[in-house]
Amino acid sequence: MDAQGRGRGENIDPADQWVLNPSTGEYELRLSPSAPQSPIPGPRGPRNAGAGNPRARSASPDRAPERPGRTSAGSETPGRDVPPQRRRRGAQEEPAAGRRGRRPAPKSKKAKKVLLWTSGTVAFLVLATGVGGYLYLEHLNDNITSVSDDGAGTGGFKKDQAINILLIGTDKRTGSGNEGYGDKGSEGHADTTILLHVSKDRSNATALSIPRDLIVDIPDCPTEQEDGSQKVIPGETGVRFNTSLGQAGRTPSCTMRTVTELTGIKPDNFMVADFNAVKTLTSAVGGVPVCLGKDINDPDSHLNLPKGTHRIEGEEALAFVRTRHSVGLGGDLSRIELQQQFLSSLMRELKSNDTLTSPSKMIKLAEAGTKALTVDSSLNSINKLKDLGLELGKLNVKNLTFTTIPVIDNPAEKVKATVVLDESKAPQVFDLIRNDVSFTEVKKKQKKEKAAVAARLKGEKAPASEVRVRILNGGAPAGSAQSTLSWLQVDEGVSKSENAGNAPAEAAKTTLEYAPDQADQARRLADIMGLSASALKPGESVTNSQGLPAMTLTLGKDFKGAGVSLTPPDKAPDDIKKSTADKVVCAE
Repeated sequence: MDAQGRGRGENIDPADQWVLNPSTGEYELRLSPSAPQSPIPGPRGPRNAGAGNPRARSASPDRAPERPGRTSAGSETPGRDVPPQRRRRGAQEEPAAGRRGRRPAPKSKKAKKVLLWTSGTVAFLVLATGVGGYLYLEHLNDNITSVSDDGAGTGGFKKDQAINILLIGTDKRTGSGNEGYGDKGSEGHADTTILLHVSKDRSNATALSIPRDLIVDIPDCPTEQEDGSQKVIPGETGVRFNTSLGQAGRTPSCTMRTVTELTGIKPDNFMVADFNAVKTLTSAVGGVPVCLGKDINDPDSHLNLPKGTHRIEGEEALAFVRTRHSVGLGGDLSRIELQQQFLSSLMRELKSNDTLTSPSKMIKLAEAGTKALTVDSSLNSINKLKDLGLELGKLNVKNLTFTTIPVIDNPAEKVKATVVLDESKAPQVFDLIRNDVSFTEVKKKQKKEKAAVAARLKGEKAPASEVRVRILNGGAPAGSAQSTLSWLQVDEGVSKSENAGNAPAEAAKTTLEYAPDQADQARRLADIMGLSASALKPGESVTNSQGLPAMTLTLGKDFKGAGVSLTPPDKAPDDIKKSTADKVVCAE
C-alpha cells in the first residue's frame, strides 16, 4: 500500500511500519526513516499547549474522525486546525506529527478476543476489540460503505437481546483478477447467504445457510434510490432466492425482507461482500488451513489441490469456496458444506495463532476488513462495529453451529436445478432460532429469574370448567379469537370463555395475563393450549361480560391455530444435519 503524504512514492506495508519504542514500551508507526515516530491515531485528550503541535485536536473516542476538506500546502487559518488533504478511499491515513495514541493491548490471558466472521465465504470481518486495534480502526471509518436497510431490519442489534445478522456474499464481478468469476455484466446475486443468530445470553450461536437455488416468494421492496427518492421494487413468486439481490434494482434490504418472509425472523443488520473480500481477508490473516479427503481439480472454480491439508489464501481461497462440481454431489448444497468448513477453519485459526495480539495482523485485518464491507446504515461506524465485535467475542466456537435450511429437490422439475423447503423439518429449525434455542448442548447456570418463570407452570390446576378467560386477537390471523373460543368451549370444556375482539396493539408473542388468585386457572389453560412458562404473565384480572374476574389471553403473531402447541422446542432434532466450528472436517 502506498504511504500517503510523505512524497517518497515507495510501497510500504502498514503492518511493517509498527515498531516498539524501547523508551516508552509503546508500539508506534514509523512512516519513514526520517520521520518522527507517532503512535496509531486514536482518541486524544484535551489540547496540550506544551506539546509543540498547535494543530492538534481533541476528539471523542466514540466518534469517527471528521472528514477533512482540501487545503493548499502550507496554508493555515489562524485560530483553526488545518485539516490534512482528503485522502482517496482505501488510502493509508497519516497521523499528525507529535500525536500520541495508545499502544496495542499486550499479550495477556485477560486480553479480550472477538469472533471474526465471514459470509459469502468471507463476507465480513467483525473488527478486533483489542484496545490498540480498535483505536487504529477509527481512521479507517471512511473505508466502510453503507446503504439503507429501507426499514427492512429492526433498526440495529441490541446488547441485551438476541442478535440476527444477515451475511450476504455476492457474485458481482468487481476489481481486477475477477474476470473469470460470476456472470459477466450482472449486478450480482445473493450467491451465498447466512443468517447468523447469536443467543440473548451469548452462550451459543447458529449460522443458518440459505441455498441460493431455494424457491421463495420475494415481497415488494421499498428501496431508497441514489437521489434520495423511494421506489417500490415489485415482488415475485416462485423464484430463486439469489434473485432477491441485484436483480431488478434490488438492494440488500430486499434480501432482508425475503429472509423475514421465508423464516419469520427479522434481521437486525446486514453485511455484504464480493469476491475481493475472500482474497484480501484470507491474505490478511496469513492463510486458512483446509483439509481435503481427496484430490480436487475443478476447472470451473480453478481449484487444483491434492489430497491432504493445505494453507490457502487469496485467489486459491476464492477458488476453494466457489468449487462445487468436485465435492459431494456436485451441487450448491455441497458447496455450502465446503464453505461452512472453511469458515470454521478460519475462526479456529484466528483463535489459535494470537492474531488479535499481533500488531502486524491487526493492521492488515483492519485495512482489509473495512474495505471489504458494505453494511446497513445503522452499522456504519467503527463504534457500532466495535460493539458488535464485543458481543460476538463472548462466543465459544464449540457452541457455534453451522446448518442449512432443510430442503428437498423441486418436485415440479424433471431436471433437478432448484430446491424447495422441506416442510417437515424447516419450520422446526425456524422455530428453534426464533425462540433462541441452541443447536448444541450448552451448560448454563440456572438464573433465579428463569427458575421463577419455570415455576409458573408448577402447582395445582383448576378444572377446565372453572377457567374464566377473555380472548383477544393481537396479531394472529383474522378469526383466530373466534376459532379458539369454539375449540375451548366445545373440545376442551372451557365454557366460561368469551371473544373480546381485537387487542389494543399487536403482540409478537401469545400471552396469558392473570391475577395471583387465578394462578391455578392459568396453569390449566396453559396445559390445554400448550403455552410455555414465559407466556404466563402475572398481573391483574379483568371483568368479563358477566361482571366476573377473568384472565386475558392475547393471541400474538406466533399463534398457529387452535389446538397447536405454542411451547417452543427445547433442542434441535437429531436428524438436522449440522456441524460446530471447533471440529475439523475434510472435504470429500
